[in-house]
Amino acid sequence: MDYRELALKVHQELKGKVEMTSRAIIRTKEDLAILYSPGVAEPCLAIQQDIKLSYTYTRRHNTIAVITDGSAVLGLGNIGPEAGMPVMEGKAILFKLLGGVDAIPLCINSQDPEKIIETVALLQGSFGGVNLEDISAPRCFMIEQELKKRCDIPIFHDDQHGTAIVVGAALTNALKLVNKSIDRIKLVINGAGAAGTSIAHFLMSLGVKHMVICDKNGILTRGDQMLSPTHQALAHLTNSYQEKGLLKDAMKDADVVIGVSVKHVITQDMVRSMKPNPIVFAMANPIPEIMPDEAYAAGAFIVGTGSSKFPNQINNLLAFPGIFRGTLDAHAKDITHDMMKAASLAIASFIPDHELSREYIIPNPLDPTVHQRVAEAVKRSAEESKVPKTHD
Repeated sequence: MDYRELALKVHQELKGKVEMTSRAIIRTKEDLAILYSPGVAEPCLAIQQDIKLSYTYTRRHNTIAVITDGSAVLGLGNIGPEAGMPVMEGKAILFKLLGGVDAIPLCINSQDPEKIIETVALLQGSFGGVNLEDISAPRCFMIEQELKKRCDIPIFHDDQHGTAIVVGAALTNALKLVNKSIDRIKLVINGAGAAGTSIAHFLMSLGVKHMVICDKNGILTRGDQMLSPTHQALAHLTNSYQEKGLLKDAMKDADVVIGVSVKHVITQDMVRSMKPNPIVFAMANPIPEIMPDEAYAAGAFIVGTGSSKFPNQINNLLAFPGIFRGTLDAHAKDITHDMMKAASLAIASFIPDHELSREYIIPNPLDPTVHQRVAEAVKRSAEESKVPKTHD
């Protein structure tokens, strides 16, 4: 039986990967009177007087919503909200297992940004945070930005920021092994969607100065009127040498290439055209832009992918459980750039320098200790930078 058959069999047997369980036990009429009527009226009235007490008297303090419209699910594309539910349930399991966070999967049956924004904003009183998931670009940018303006709880688009945080950690450690400085490298990103855009911004904040971004049509170049507004903005921030052409042209003399695109678009000749000891992060799922063995055969020094089948899995699972754990513990209203940098550094520094190797630049995402470190770093960053608290 292959993974596809086994996955269908297990999902059919489980009939859902998450369920609600009670934290309280009701056995007697006294229990009923305290936990429901008439006793429940007391916390209700207390919250009416001070909404912050909703974090004290309900599970809101530890509960987030995992929300999708089904428009960009894994590598499957726009498959709709109901079809995205198995992924959202899986995400909820990982939040609980690795971060101790209660996550409720919610699929919205609309791909209208205004309706999604309105729906989430109206639901915010039930949650301590919102994790946006598998929403296609460029709508995801507007949805996140507007929700941050309208909501008093943290909003986080994991496909953007979670991915960027883990890529930042992997790159930090890979550069140590090749003895290159982040401000001296040429870095190419193939894929200018939600993940590629966020990776670009995050890596520039870490010190990358020479960056070239490609989409399916080639290098993003300033002045190209065919580009979308989002891509025009990226072109103005990057490609300082005004390179033109396709991915193969961008990769010439590059130190690093990061793929967040589609399978098989990077060839061995492209890898050979890079500078000595090139770093290749081919993160398309389920099949990478170039298979690791092909990249190594073409001269790559370090290869990372998004797949658990290979070493150096660059997976946003390393980020989101600890980020929300730390954010909820800090009662932070927002997940700031400083908090994201703290998370990335915590992931990178989890591996001591003397243990780094070509096939070990990123921690095991199922190691609970790394998520504890991320949570502690995020909480500390929020407190030190005095991030506003929810309902201050």
